[in-house]
Amino acid sequence: MMEKNRLLLDVDTGIDDALAILYALLSPEIRVEGITTGFGNTDVDQATENTLRVIQVANCGYEVPVAKGAAGPLKRVFPGGVPHIHGNNGIGDAELPSSKQQPLEETAAEFIVRKVNESPGELILVTVGRQTNLALALQLDPSIVTKFKKVVVMGGAVFVPGNITPVSEANLYGDPEAAAIVFESELPLVIVGLDVTQQTRLTKHHMAHLAREVAEDKRDVLAFVEASLERYFDFYAFSNGFDGECSMHDPLAVIVAIHPSLVKTQMLNAVIDCGAGYTAGMVITDRRVRSLVGRPVEFCLEVDSAKAIEELLSVFTKGE
Repeated sequence: MMEKNRLLLDVDTGIDDALAILYALLSPEIRVEGITTGFGNTDVDQATENTLRVIQVANCGYEVPVAKGAAGPLKRVFPGGVPHIHGNNGIGDAELPSSKQQPLEETAAEFIVRKVNESPGELILVTVGRQTNLALALQLDPSIVTKFKKVVVMGGAVFVPGNITPVSEANLYGDPEAAAIVFESELPLVIVGLDVTQQTRLTKHHMAHLAREVAEDKRDVLAFVEASLERYFDFYAFSNGFDGECSMHDPLAVIVAIHPSLVKTQMLNAVIDCGAGYTAGMVITDRRVRSLVGRPVEFCLEVDSAKAIEELLSVFTKGE
C-alpha cells in the first residue's frame, strides 16, 4: 500500500485555492491532515465557509479538520477581498451547498503548532495565502521550525514581474511582515512563485477534454470547477491578455509538494522588503558573487507545465 504524503494546507479560499484543495483531497497520494484559513482573496469568514463547502463536495472519504485563522495582517490593514477576480463569494460566485461541519475551536496558529508537534518530521505544510498564520505559529512555538518535513509557499517573484505591483506578488504583499518572519526563520522553504505559476496554465481546451473524460463520481465536483472558473478565465483575459487560459498558482504549489521533479530549483539568499509602496512584500534575492543579504531559500524557477496540468486533471478522471 502506497505511503501517503501527509499535508497541512493554509488557504484563503478563492478560485484557485478551491482547485488546490480539491486536488489534495482527491489525490491518492495525499492525506490532508487539516486546513487552516486566512484573509486574502476574500475575508477569513468567507474563506472558512468556502473551505468547508469544498471539502463537502470533494467527498474524500475521511474527516478534514478546519481551523480559522488571522483576519488581517500582523501590522497592516486588510483592504478587503478581490471580487473582481474571485467573485463576491470568493469562488467565482459558483454555488455549493452549505456544510454541517464546523471549524475547530482552536486558531489556525494553535492547530499548526499542535499538528506538527504531534508528528515531527512527517508533515508537509503548503501555504497558498498570506504567511500570517504560519508567522503566528512560529511566534507561538519557535521550535516548530525544525519539525516540518518541508514548507511549500505559493508566493513571490524572482525573475518575472509581480502581480499586484511591478515587483510584488499578492500573497507576500498582503502581509510583508509575516512573510519576513517566515523567510528569516530556519524553515525548510520551497518557494513556488510567479516564475513557475504564470507558466502553468489551465485552458478551456483542457476543461472541454476533462468534461469528456471525467469519472462518474466526480461530475458534481467538475460542475463546480467549471462554474467557478468562468470568472477566472475572464479576469486573465483582461489582466494578462490570456486567450482561454488561467494560471494555476495554488494547485501548482500542492503538486510541487509531492512531485518536486516537475520543477527546477535554485538556492538563493533572500529577504522580504517590508517597506511601503511598490516594493512592499518584494522578494529581494542577493545574486552577487559574495552574497551577504538574506539566508538560503529554495526557489522554483522552471516547471514542466504540461505534466503539472496533466497531474492536476488526473484526479478528476479516476473513479473510486
